[in-house]
Amino acid sequence: MTSASSFPKIRKPGRDFRWPGGQHVAVVFNLAYEAWSDGKAPGIGPMGNPLPPGTFDANALSWGTYGAVTGIERLLRILDRQKVKASTMVSGVFAERNPDQVRAIFNAGHEIVAHSYAQDIIPAGLTEAENKDNVIRTTEALASITGARPKGWMSPRGTAGLDTMRVLVDQGYDWQGDVLDTDAPYLQTFENGDIIAVPFNMEINDLPHAMRFGRTPAQYLALFDDFLSHTLKVNDGALIIDVTAHAHCYGRAGGAWAYEEIAKRASGRDDVYVATRGEIAAHTRAILGA
Repeated sequence: MTSASSFPKIRKPGRDFRWPGGQHVAVVFNLAYEAWSDGKAPGIGPMGNPLPPGTFDANALSWGTYGAVTGIERLLRILDRQKVKASTMVSGVFAERNPDQVRAIFNAGHEIVAHSYAQDIIPAGLTEAENKDNVIRTTEALASITGARPKGWMSPRGTAGLDTMRVLVDQGYDWQGDVLDTDAPYLQTFENGDIIAVPFNMEINDLPHAMRFGRTPAQYLALFDDFLSHTLKVNDGALIIDVTAHAHCYGRAGGAWAYEEIAKRASGRDDVYVATRGEIAAHTRAILGA
């Protein structure tokens, strides 16, 4: 059954909405720090030949584990060198498996974004009770390590369940990133409260870029350059450029350099607003008076 809470009232900023400083282009650096439940493996991996149905993909799991073992630290060093703060999507299970790393991300000033308890726990496939349990479990796990409840949520695959937003509102979340339907953030009001929807875009995202389309790190950089240069030419309303790296994909040396090069090119500019998703949500609330 479709819940009434699945259909919120929407309030969008006007066409004159701009970022702090008057810019119309915002750049957000996203890190995906992801893990899978015990006995589960990523649905994709580096090997092209399929396994027989039902075979556990140990190769894909080892590939995915690279993010926690090596990739996340490389990407954090990049952000530190370039003095950029990221919105870091963190699987709740890392509060148990790697609490020191979660704490280090938080203490470095990066935004902790709740990213479900594990990558295989996708809200769209959960019941109402399971959605609630997953949000609460993830929230409390991350808060137990950082001392602060996360204020933003992004589901694995960006795929929320029918009841996810209502649960996020009940749990005091300020924003969610499971929307791709517009360029600028907006307010969603459900029967139990409201939440800012901060849209996500996939143009500069290493996982589909490399694993689905087979593009190179140089093309990742070129896509960013083209996206930024052309949007700066036309002040056609506020928009966000998401630059996303997964710790197990472009956390590797072969791709990390391109992420760093984008950070070099974006940081310190006066014609773009480099921000976290939480900062974007806070600005939107202030503009809307919500």
